[in-house]
Amino acid sequence: MYFDFLTALNSLPLHTSVSKELLLTTEFQIYAEHDLVMYYSPHNDYVNKNAKIVIVGITPGWLQMKTAFEAYLSCEQQSLIDKLQFTKETASYAGTMRANLIAMLDEIGLHKAFGLSSCTELFANKRSFLHTTSLLKYPVFYKGKNYTGHNPSMKSSKLLTSFVFSVFPEELKLIDSNALIIPLGKIVDEMIKELASAGKISQPFLTGFPHPSGANGHRLKQLAQEKNQLIKQVSAWKNDLA
Repeated sequence: MYFDFLTALNSLPLHTSVSKELLLTTEFQIYAEHDLVMYYSPHNDYVNKNAKIVIVGITPGWLQMKTAFEAYLSCEQQSLIDKLQFTKETASYAGTMRANLIAMLDEIGLHKAFGLSSCTELFANKRSFLHTTSLLKYPVFYKGKNYTGHNPSMKSSKLLTSFVFSVFPEELKLIDSNALIIPLGKIVDEMIKELASAGKISQPFLTGFPHPSGANGHRLKQLAQEKNQLIKQVSAWKNDLA
């Protein structure tokens, strides 16, 4: 947890609407490497250690970062942990991506593993079952735009490599070893496989789940192609828990 950044965050006016000009500054900058810059965001500082499902993306984007700051500044809770939890639950996959993600999780029957009517409940009354995170815990931008995992590759950057191979596995160590990891998209899928092969993570994980971003115009086609084997993976995980 970056307490220096929390000090800067707490100095911002309450109930304010934030902008890139306010947040993408040296005051919230964690690290910079050539055209890559990582900034602080408060929503991934909360870890749900009892989660049964862990959804993993590449890195939070600007929308999540903005939503996280505004959620934190609007939170009426007094304790830091409560503020961070509220921020996490509000900002995680905020916007249309959350709706896409829920619909895709329902398609592979994840809700049935918990006896739920829909995975919508994982983001509502059953939030205790869910932990959301990213390979790169804090927002990364490349030439001022959301980093997509492609250019440069994670392995070509010391900054990104240290977060993927050190910070991320340490976070997973805090979570139930039986929790099911759901990597979003091919890049995260490949990195999870590599981390598992290296013995850095112990939880079971799905393979083949598409990225739910609206920018992935092929996500529904990809899901249709992978649906049957994903259903089998979820079923196998549920049976192993029994």
